[in-house]
Amino acid sequence: MTTTPRPQAVTAPDRPWPLDRQCSGIALDLGSARTRAWISGRRSVLDVPTVTFPGDGAIRPIQRGTIVDTPGTARMLDRLLGHRLPRFGRRLIVLTAPALGGVAFRAQARTAVEVLRPHTVLTVPSARAVAMAVAADLTRPLLVVDIGAHVTEVTLLTDGAVTDARHTALGTSDLDSLTPPAQIIDAVVAMVTTMLEQDHTFHMLDALQQGPLLAGGGALRPDITYALARQLHAPAEPVPAPHTAAVRGAAKLLRVAHTHPSITGITDTSELPH
Repeated sequence: MTTTPRPQAVTAPDRPWPLDRQCSGIALDLGSARTRAWISGRRSVLDVPTVTFPGDGAIRPIQRGTIVDTPGTARMLDRLLGHRLPRFGRRLIVLTAPALGGVAFRAQARTAVEVLRPHTVLTVPSARAVAMAVAADLTRPLLVVDIGAHVTEVTLLTDGAVTDARHTALGTSDLDSLTPPAQIIDAVVAMVTTMLEQDHTFHMLDALQQGPLLAGGGALRPDITYALARQLHAPAEPVPAPHTAAVRGAAKLLRVAHTHPSITGITDTSELPH
């Protein structure tokens, strides 16, 4: 079984939370193909390609779910968000992270977002953010299948925490005449089968019988979602606006965190009210 730590917060020591109009928050989903952000007080999600321009051409600072260029990621965030934020004041950032991204992804992402002058950075697994976006019952086992452009991830949530996860470096951007959608479908079915075989708690079975939550851009493709439902023998349907579900869930957490009286002491998002 593959497990990941619960989402954690990094808080600057001995610095009071600035309760003034300059205080803002950002929900951020750093994807390999697209970066999505939501800023407190705005109605829409910013959705742009994950690219930076160090010279004459564009490069991708995040590849297959891994941050390969931290300074480039910071430049991209500054270009996307820097001019949209107040000049003064420190902000709360809620950042989604792949379940299997590990310490390296979280550390590099936190380094990159320093360009936005945060007061506190909360990280939350992308799968939990998806569940929060659709107000799923976190007291029940949940299976989240996130089909992105470059990575597909299957995550089991138990009581809101990641208890098992699998991923493959295969996404919708890889599909062509030589790589049909069936390859993604077969990969998801194989990951789900392995998780079922290795689960001795029946949580995985319960989550599958409920039906997985389908997220990511791949969930917008009926040829993938219908085939997954048939292959998994489960009611598999896309969540609303699946491509932005993770950032919308992070935005929900952001709104809750802003009202939490002990935000500077939070070390785990499970301490926040649901």
